[in-house]
Amino acid sequence: MTQTQAPVVEAVDRALQLLEALADAGPDGASLAQLAEGVGQNKSTAYRALSTLRVRGFAAQDEATGFYRLGPAGFALGDRVYAPQNLAQALHPALVALSGAADELVHLGVLEGDQVLYVDKVEPQRAIRVWSAVGQRVPVASSSLGRALLAARDVPDQALGGYLRALPPDRHVTPERLREAVTDARRRGYSTELGENEPDVACLGTAILRDSAPVAALSITALASRMTDARQAELARLIVREVRPLLPEGLSLLPALASGSR
Repeated sequence: MTQTQAPVVEAVDRALQLLEALADAGPDGASLAQLAEGVGQNKSTAYRALSTLRVRGFAAQDEATGFYRLGPAGFALGDRVYAPQNLAQALHPALVALSGAADELVHLGVLEGDQVLYVDKVEPQRAIRVWSAVGQRVPVASSSLGRALLAARDVPDQALGGYLRALPPDRHVTPERLREAVTDARRRGYSTELGENEPDVACLGTAILRDSAPVAALSITALASRMTDARQAELARLIVREVRPLLPEGLSLLPALASGSR
């Protein structure tokens, strides 16, 4: 049976049409009459469907105006899709492809306050003297993952110093170095850290966007001796070539990375 021949449950279809109309209506919402007319339903049918959506939290109604808008459950549903465990699963094929092409260790991380949480990793065929684990946290200020997220979030320079306070005593990152790293990341689309998180180890990282907001970051880890300027440029091109085609719908790379790494 083809998709066009698939059976349709009319009540479910009507409710989904209204859910889309609520999303299109925006924060101001729309009246029952507007919603019903927009989806081609009579008002009594639309009212019953909206009442059910309200019970489940997918619709909300303004007591003063009577207008309907998207409810908290509708917003939460989208956020759950991009929860860390779901992101790790969805992006794992891209990490595998990137690690294979670069023959380097690849991490995926999400922001948690002033730290980055590793949610996935793929190890290369060749050995690298780096210990890391899913569930491990690294400081934002001294990691390429964190610096990429700061750049993508457009954190102002004057606010960057707050992230330095979370550094352990053995990490020596000056405010000037952090500002320079974040500025470079905004310009190039990728960040670097060269022995600042772990001696003799370097990383290159970039953010993964949902619309224009970062939801995660990935990094390539290598021995610092291998992370030359030429290697950085090569790795940036590999991210575009290997990762971009495998990103789930709705996710993208930073425009500066894609435009500068052809």
